[in-house]
Order: sequence, then C-alpha cells, then structure tokens
Amino acid sequence: MPRVLIVANRLPITVRPTDSGVEVKRSSGGLATGLLKPHEDSGGLWIGWTGAPEELTAPQRAAMDEQLAAMRLVAVPISNQQVVRYYEGFSNGVLWPLFHYLVDQVPLHVRDWEPYVEVNERFAEIVAQHYQPGDLIWVHDYQLLLVPGLLRQRLPDARIGFFLHIPFPTEELFRTLPERDDLLRGLLGADLVGFHTPAYLRHFAASLTQILGLTVDIDRVHLPDREVRLGVFPMGIDAKNFAALAEDPDVNAESKALRGDGSVKLLVGVDRLDYTKGIPGRLLSYERMLVTHPDLRERVRLVQVAVPSRTGVGAYQEFRSLVDGLVGRINGDFATPRWVPVHYIYRSLSERELVALYRAADVMLVTPLRDGMNLVAKEFVASRTDGDGVLVLSEFAGASWELPEAVQVNPYDVEGTAEACYRALMMGPEERRTRLGPLRARVETYDVHRWASTFLEQLESVSRRTAASRRGPAGALAASQALHARLLDSEDLLALLDYDGTLMSYTATPELARPDRALLELLGDLAARPRTELHVVSGRARETLESWLGGLPLALHAEHGFWSRALGSTDWIASAEVAGEWREPALAILRDITARTPGSLVEVKSVALAWHYRMADQEAGARRANELRLHLTQLLSNQPVEILAGHKVIEIRPHGIHKGRIVPPLPPERLATTTVLAIGDDRTDEDLFAALPPDAITIRVGPGQTQARFRLENVAAVRALLHSLVEAGVPK
Repeated sequence: MPRVLIVANRLPITVRPTDSGVEVKRSSGGLATGLLKPHEDSGGLWIGWTGAPEELTAPQRAAMDEQLAAMRLVAVPISNQQVVRYYEGFSNGVLWPLFHYLVDQVPLHVRDWEPYVEVNERFAEIVAQHYQPGDLIWVHDYQLLLVPGLLRQRLPDARIGFFLHIPFPTEELFRTLPERDDLLRGLLGADLVGFHTPAYLRHFAASLTQILGLTVDIDRVHLPDREVRLGVFPMGIDAKNFAALAEDPDVNAESKALRGDGSVKLLVGVDRLDYTKGIPGRLLSYERMLVTHPDLRERVRLVQVAVPSRTGVGAYQEFRSLVDGLVGRINGDFATPRWVPVHYIYRSLSERELVALYRAADVMLVTPLRDGMNLVAKEFVASRTDGDGVLVLSEFAGASWELPEAVQVNPYDVEGTAEACYRALMMGPEERRTRLGPLRARVETYDVHRWASTFLEQLESVSRRTAASRRGPAGALAASQALHARLLDSEDLLALLDYDGTLMSYTATPELARPDRALLELLGDLAARPRTELHVVSGRARETLESWLGGLPLALHAEHGFWSRALGSTDWIASAEVAGEWREPALAILRDITARTPGSLVEVKSVALAWHYRMADQEAGARRANELRLHLTQLLSNQPVEILAGHKVIEIRPHGIHKGRIVPPLPPERLATTTVLAIGDDRTDEDLFAALPPDAITIRVGPGQTQARFRLENVAAVRALLHSLVEAGVPK
C-alpha cells in the first residue's frame, strides 16, 4: 500500500499544557477512527493544526513536537489571529452557512479571504515538504478547498484526492460567493473529488459547467492536460464498536435506568449546538405534538443533548439563548410536579453515555435543516442490536439517501414533523423491526473503514491513469520512430484515419472544413503507396465524404461507421437497420436549444443527429451542452440510442453504431504481416482504438484521456507523419 498523507484542518489530538510539560492525547470521532487504519497501515503522515494555544513555552512546544513525531503527526503552525480569520471568519462564517443553504447567516461583506488563502498555502507548503514520490495525498473538507490546486502547482505528478464532508450547494447558491472561481479551480487540482451523495456531486458538476464553462461527463471533468474524477462515497461509522458497546453490561444497565419502568417513552436528540441542526424546529414540533395529542402528556419526554459549539462566536451565543428560551417555555407550559417534558443537557457525552441513550430511545430524532451526512443517525442504528427503535430523519440530511427506511420529515414543516413523531411513537413492534433491519444491515456493511478503503482504492486507480495521461503517450518523434520501426518489418499497412481534428483542423462551421489541395494530394499519395490500404473514418454524412473524398482510391466510412463505401466501389452500404422513432422529438429539442444558443447549429444525418456549438460563447455553449445531455438522457432513456459528447458537439446515434465496427476482419496470417495504424482526436475514436489488435499503432491527436499508445500534438503533426510514410516508401 502506498504511503498516505492525510491533510485535514485539525490533527486527531488534544493538547493540554501540564506542570511537567504537555500532554498529547488522541481524539476519538468519526474521521479520526476512519483514517486511523490507512494512517497506521501505510506508515503515512497526518498533517494539520494542533489546536494548541500559542502560549506554550519553548520546552512545552519541543515536548509536543517530539510526541507528534512519534505518532507520525505533522503540525501546521497557525497563529491565533489566523485561526480567528481563516477558521472562524471565512471557513465557518462564510463557507459553512452558505454550503448549508443558510444565506441569511452569510455576512453582506465577505472578509477574511486573504487569511484563508494564506493558511491554505501554508498547508500546501508543508505537505510538499513531506511528500515522497508515490505517496497518496488525501485532503479533507471545506477549510482546505484551495489545497489541491496549490499542491498541483508544487507537485505536478502527485496523486491527490479531496473529500468534502459537508453539502455542496446548488450552482445558483454557490455562484453568489465572490471567490467561487478560485475555489472551484482549487478543487480541480485533485485527481479524485469525493462527496457524500449524488446530489452534491451533481451540484458541483453544475457549478463547473455554469461558472467555469467546463465539460463534465457524468463522473469526470475533462481538463486540457488531464482528467478529474468525481465520486460518491457516503461516510460510515465504526459500526462494530457501537454494537459492542451496546452489548456491554454497564451500558445496558444505564440504558435500563434511563427508561425506568417504561411508562414514559423517550424521544432523543443529540446534536452540536449549531443553527444547521434544526433544534428550534424540533422543539416547536415536539410542542405542537403535545398540543394536538394531549394524551401524550406525562407519557413522553424529549431528551435533547446539545454539545457546546463555537461558544465564542456571537451568532452561536444568540442561538443558544433561543434554544434555552424554547426549552424553558415548553417546560413552563406543560410540566407537572411529576413530569418534565424536556430534559435538556448542555454538554458533550462520552461514547458510553451516548450508546446508553441510543439504547434507551423509543424514537431518535435527527432533523437538521441541512447536513452533509449526519453520523448520529448511523450511530443510533448501529447501537440498536436489539432490533428495535424508530429513526425520524430529515430529508435534508445526507444520510437520508442511504437510510430510506427511516421516517423521513421536512424539518421546516412543524405540523408534519409533529405528526411524524407521533406516528413513530405509536408504531407497532413489527413495523419498527421491519424498518430497522435494512438500516442495520446497511450501516454495518458500509462502515467508516470501508469508506476510507474505497476512496483510497479509487484514488490509487484513478490517479495511476491520470498520471499516465499527464505524462502523455509518447510524443510525435517517438510515434514516428515506432511506426517506422514497424514498417521495416511489415509487408502491409492498414491505415484508419479520422477526418475532423485529425486530417483537417476544426472550423467555425462543419461546411468550412473542406479538404485543401495539400491534403488531397497527401491522401492520394498514401493510398497509392504499395501494399497500403487506406480508410477514412468520420462522423460526417456520407454525402459530404463522397463530395470531398469520393474521387480518391480509398475506403470511406460515414456517420461513425453506419455507412461504408469499400475501396473501388461507388455504393454505400448500411451496416444495420435502425428504427428512428426517437428522431423527431430529439430534433425538436435540438432546434429549440439552437434558437436559444447563438453560434450553435444542428446537423441532420441519415441515422444520427448532431448539435455543434463551436461558434457559441464558451461558457454559454458548455452550459447548454450539459443541459442538453441531461434533457436528452431523460427523453431517450428507453430508446436504442446513445448520447455522445465530442469536441464541442453533442451527437445522438443508434446503439452499436461506432467506429470500432468498421475494422475489417484480419485473419492471423494477414495480421502477422500487417501494420495497423489508427489516428483520431476525440471520444468517438476511442471505440476504434479499442477494437484494434493489441499491437496496433494507435495515436491520439491533442490532449485528453486516451487508450492510444502514442500522441501527436495537432493536425500539422499528423500530416508530417503521413508525409514521412509516403517518403519512406515500402521496406525492401
């Protein structure tokens, strides 16, 4: 396993000055637990801020550094002023509320961007200092959004992953941030960007398209020099640990004490005291339930644990006052001498105390206004080894995607949440167990260790391919040398050449890409070369190829191989029967988007349709292209067609029609004496490359991911290579 460099805002420790020096203790928690195994197994480093006060004496700091080194932890020095501005100011004052859809909490004048950049640069510098070739770098969360890009500048060949632990907001919301472009480019420094849910991935992809004008192909972003993969990795918990604690006799005894004689049912909420967690709405819903169902009074209690959070921030102090006021009002209105409706705990609980509370709960309330994942829901499920209990879960928590059997609620709907809580309390044992069973199986299977290993496995796989793409296939000289070497030992040449972007440069409109005299002469000379069989394989219509190249002694293939004209023939043969019921509705959509996108046009072929946007504004064209692909994917989901993104073109073509099908059958005896050459520049040519024998000479023109063995820079380089073939002649 490669060494893993974990990069996070905080190290998984707490630092406490003592009379004799300093005490460094490992922290517990979801991220620390999940990353402990790759940190230990790989012999890697964890890089982050210690959280230690600046007032440590020199001996204390030396003692701390010594203990950190023994734990393979690397401290990033951050001053108190930087913590206030980078962490509390921009990270938690701007990014946190914006990413959680609470725009009213974002200051009107965004400050502290410069300290955020400074700290991200400091992280990148320290990571670069400790990096060794072959390491995997895994950057975490919203405090370090710029680090992947800063690392890419310093370490061009490094393998970099990034995981976002909070939601990624919709494009419309994210675009309100003045620094949006810089943050997106920072994330694109990674080879793999991970999210908790498909929705967050879609929002990020939409932002790349709408804001930066980039092309996103479902789960990958095509950059000029490389490819960035996007992935969904829902984070889990240490389910085995929670299950083991749930079976502990002391924990069970505490759970029974909390339940008492069972005459009072328990609703439980466990949250940080944060405005994203929906505590006020939960209290209002509980209050409403007591009003509409008075029979529940003295028969139910809400135990609300509120873990102190950011106690020095004014907004959080006001929020605490609001929660305190609601708790006081409910207890004042409904309490009796023998019953208190809300048991409010303002402190953190130990893991054992939490599990005892989870085991005691009849109903667990997890109702945030917005949450990246929410591991409390999974902790409750894992702790219920008795197979009982009901989870009421906000539909705006990332966990709701994974836990559909929970009773899902809209936390903004006080009445609806109140009724959902009542239904959960009244739910029969059979339904409770039916709902909880699948939840437990999923939480146990997809735990935090699987989350970490899955991400790192994909990063290692993706970054191997991306690194190869950055290095690129061999250049023009190597391609020419390899080709000439093969020709010296081969009797025959089979050449399969793309047209647009390979033999002719792209033009503003397809009609302008007519072959010039030099190209016609070159193709004629190459086709006349002894023992040479020449094919031009294009996505263009057969009428166009016939008009432009029909007079040359070569084979032609139009519309990606649907139509073929053999060498020496004038007849075009269709390769399949294709139904066209989908064409009219698809054509209507293409014409509509063309009318709304200046500079775009529709190309109608005999079996395929294409929408070109080469002359459109770059950002508008890319945005429309993504919209079009999504629309067509939904419209044509049950049709025998595929939607293909090419070089500033979206094409709809029948399934099974691709350039790979035109490769002529090569019996073993012919293959042994034939050099196969294929040259192309876009996604459609990858089908051709894949269909060729393993030892074929395949060449990609220009940048981009490819399975081709070699790469040429542009059309001029392709023509130069073909000229060299003509001049070299046939080996004796």
